Parts: sequence; C-alpha cells; structure tokens
Amino acid sequence: MDMLRGRRVVVFGCGYLGGAVARTAVALGARVLAVTRNAKTAELLRVDGIDVLVADLASNSWHDEIAGGADFLLNSVGSGGRGIESYRRSYVAGMESIVAWARRAGPIGTAVYTSSTSVYPQGGGAMVDENCGTGSGEERAQVLLEAESIFRAGSGAWRRGFGLRLAGIYGPGRHSLLDQVRSGEVAGTGEHRLNLIHRDDAAAAILACWSAQPEVAGDVFNVADDEPHRKGEVVNWLAAKLAVPAPRFSGTARLPSRGVTPDRVIVNAKLKARLGWRPRFPTFREGYTSFLSR
Repeated sequence: MDMLRGRRVVVFGCGYLGGAVARTAVALGARVLAVTRNAKTAELLRVDGIDVLVADLASNSWHDEIAGGADFLLNSVGSGGRGIESYRRSYVAGMESIVAWARRAGPIGTAVYTSSTSVYPQGGGAMVDENCGTGSGEERAQVLLEAESIFRAGSGAWRRGFGLRLAGIYGPGRHSLLDQVRSGEVAGTGEHRLNLIHRDDAAAAILACWSAQPEVAGDVFNVADDEPHRKGEVVNWLAAKLAVPAPRFSGTARLPSRGVTPDRVIVNAKLKARLGWRPRFPTFREGYTSFLSR
C-alpha cells in the first residue's frame, strides 16, 4: 500500500471505523488529519500520531482551519445521537459542509462516503445488489439516501467518489450482540439473516477505493461478508463460544424507533469484481473468533 506513503488524508468522523482507517493510514506513511466533534476521541487519535481538529462538521466554522487539498478523503460520520434530527445534522448537513469545503479548498483526489445497507427496503430472503431499488419508509434510510445524493452531486469537488453501503459492522470493542447473548435476551427474531462486515474488512474496502487504478470510475458498492446466516444460528454459536445458555428472542427491535431488520442477502460481488476486495473474515465465525480468542 505504498500509494499512501507521503500522501495527505483527511478523515471526517473518526469513530469506530474512521479511527481504524486513520490509524492504518498513518502506519502506512500517510499524513492524516482527522475531524471529529468528540474531544476524548481527539486525545486518543493524537496519541497515535494523527493531527486532529475538533469541530462541528455540520457548520462551516471549521473550513478556514483546514488547509486545502487532499489526496484521499473519507466521510465516515456517525449519527451523534439517536434522534432523526441528529441523523440529519450529521449526515446531510455534514455532507453539505464537506462538499462546500472541498469545492473551495480543492483539489481533492479520491473521496469515499460510508452509507448503509439500511437504504434497501427488500425482505423476504431477496438477493440485494447495487441495482436493487432503495428507499424504505424508515426515516433514517431516507436521510442516508439524501446524503448519498449530495455526495454524488458533489462529484466536481473531487476527482472521483465511491459510496460504500455497509452491512452491520462488528469487531473488537463493539460487543452489542455479545452483551445481548450474555444477558439472555436478544432483540428481534432468529429467522432473518444477519448481513455483517468486520470492521477491518470495511476499512480494507475503503483502502481499496483509494488505491483503485485511475481508470476505475467512482461508483456505489455493497460491503458485506460472504455468507449471511440466520440470526438464530449466529446467536446460538456465540452462546456456545461464551459458554452461556442459548438466549431467547424478544421479537421486537432493540431501539423502538427502528423496525426489525428485513430478511435479505446483501451481495458483495461487485466490490470483488471491480476493486479486487476480499474479506479477511468471510463469515461471522472467523470474525468473532479473531477477537473472542484474545
């Protein structure tokens, strides 16, 4: 990954995934600037040799505090809260602010935006690739699609832009499902399939976009592992690994504002074919084993 050595990288949103990408880029010799609203996150990033600006991304007040130009850009912001207005501020207003800065500051090489497979409405066991329709009735999905639209419309702000629709991210330090298994009750039902992606494989997909050959045009890609499994199978396997009884399912979503995830299979073939990406953790078994065994 010599293409990062000496290059300038700007990462907006340095949480679970963005922080991992920023640290990897520094390790590969890049000059990384992270923009985050979280002062505690900023302290941890600085320890790892990352320059940090603490700012509210949704405003334009930070624009004059960052020098123009970047070889690679990542927008991997989180919601910053559970309410829909928090989503809109982070994803829509934040994206508008990034596009405005990039157009003014330029030039920007390759930009990546991390969206979510929650933009797809399909259920009933459907195979879902990037040609499938989007636009579920869920408000958060609509916000994510609006941010995707702003990103595409901002293509003049960068040479090329890649949109990544991520399946459910898990990995070291993110233990929501494990905690539910230990508690004896897991949200939802055991029948629908879980579409997952290990954090490190999601980070590798971002690096694959940055390192794509110049002739590869920007596009949208699903990012998921190779084999989604029914939630009941995943949960029972985890319970055995943790040496706890198999938990019951609540039948309802973990957050009241969200419905139970539809049963579908997110297809990752396009990402493999176009960018040569392959998951290091092709199923949940390899992924969870990688940090449960530590």
